[in-house]
Order: sequence, then structure tokens, then C-alpha cells
Amino acid sequence: MNRQKLLESALPTLAFVLAMGGWEFVVWWKAIPPYILPAPSLILITLVKDWSTLFASLLVTLHITFEALAAAALGGVALALLFAQSRIVERAFFPFAVMLQVTPIVAIAPLLLIYLSANTAVLVCAFLVAFFPILSNTALGLASADHNLLDLFQLYRASRWQQLLWLRIPSALPYFLGGLRIAGGLALIGAIVAEVAAGSAGQGAGLAFRIVESGFLLNIPRMFAALLLISVAGIMIFLLTTALSHMLLRRWHDSARGREA
Repeated sequence: MNRQKLLESALPTLAFVLAMGGWEFVVWWKAIPPYILPAPSLILITLVKDWSTLFASLLVTLHITFEALAAAALGGVALALLFAQSRIVERAFFPFAVMLQVTPIVAIAPLLLIYLSANTAVLVCAFLVAFFPILSNTALGLASADHNLLDLFQLYRASRWQQLLWLRIPSALPYFLGGLRIAGGLALIGAIVAEVAAGSAGQGAGLAFRIVESGFLLNIPRMFAALLLISVAGIMIFLLTTALSHMLLRRWHDSARGREA
């Protein structure tokens, strides 16, 4: 049984190693030039060689991503709490949030670059794509409190604020954390898309700007190295938000307790 579990845990690593080995072999066997498709070994060499430049750009992208995620979390939760307290406010403002969500960020980014500085425009774009999942999930969680418990709170004449604090907010926490996991990846995507637009305009300093810059210089290995860092950053953001969710829910919510079992 332990051997089977060990094998199952090693399968993703084994599949990744085989895929990279196949990639390396195909590039070597077909003698594909690096400006068309670089080998994984060349990508790693480029990553090490250009580490100072790429790491500085990674820090810029991560700084913007986490700023946007924090702003989206605060704004989304605050607005969801307001929606939970007033149906009129929800019906008046929720369509605007939906409108921002369905509008492609690729179309918004060039407009924001006209009116804002490059870093501010990237931050706003990342915020816009991360905001709606947190708002919608938290609003859904606040509205999904157990009706039997709501009746009990009303029976004991609890105020609306007491119901919100002691019943609705704890009920909404798993929904909020699910939205946060989604928003973490979307904030990174929004930052990258906006940085591509800024890079096309000759502005910016993040990883996507390095990708655009490397494309102009036909430095394809550096483009792949920057993409590798973006992928690693996305995985780390997902793992961090998943760990936060597990830490907050593991002692009482079925979703986290079931995984431990």
C-alpha cells in the first residue's frame, strides 16, 4: 500500500522528466535551431545566465500581482458585505461588476496605458480580473448560510449585524477562499496581459515586458526562461492560497477535514 502511494506521488515528477527528456531528444535529433525551439537545457542555461535581469522582472510582476490580489480581496469582501446588507445596493451595482468581468482585459489595457503610468495600469488590470471571483464567491457564501440557523438566530432576536458576524461570515469563508485561489491566478494573468501591452508600447519592467523585448531581439531561449518563471510563480501562488485555505478550514470544514482523512 505504501509502495503504491509512493508510486502515485512520483508519477507527476516522472511524467515531467519524460516530457522534458523527449523535448530535449527531439530538438537534438531534428537539429532544431534555438531561435525556433530551444532545448530545455539551453533554457536553463539562459535562465542562469540572465538571472539578475529575469529575477528583477519577476519581483516587479509578483509585487504588482500581490498588490492587486490584496486590493481585490479587500474590495471584493467589502462590497459583498454591503450587498448582503442591502438588496437595493446589490441590484444597483452588481451589473457593473459583471460588466467589468466580461470585458476582455486585452481591450482595457491599452486604454489604461493612455491615462495611467505603466505600473499603475498593470496594477489596475490585475485588480479588475481578480476582483469579480472574490466578490461573486463571497456574496454567494454570505447568501448560503443555513436557513435553519438563520431561523434560530431570529428566534433569539439576534440583530442583522450579529447574524452577519457569527453566522454569515463563517459560512462564507470557504467560498471566499475558493474565490481567492481563483483570483490569485487571474491576478497574475491580468498583470502579464497588461505588461505585454505595456511592453509593446516600450514601457514596463516585468516578466512579460522581457518576453516582448526578447521577441524583438529574437532571443527565444530568454522568452522560454521568462515563461518558465511565470509558470513557477503561478504554481507558487496557487500553493500559497491552497495552504491558507487548508490552515483556516482544516479544523471545522468538511472540505478540508475530508482531505486529511
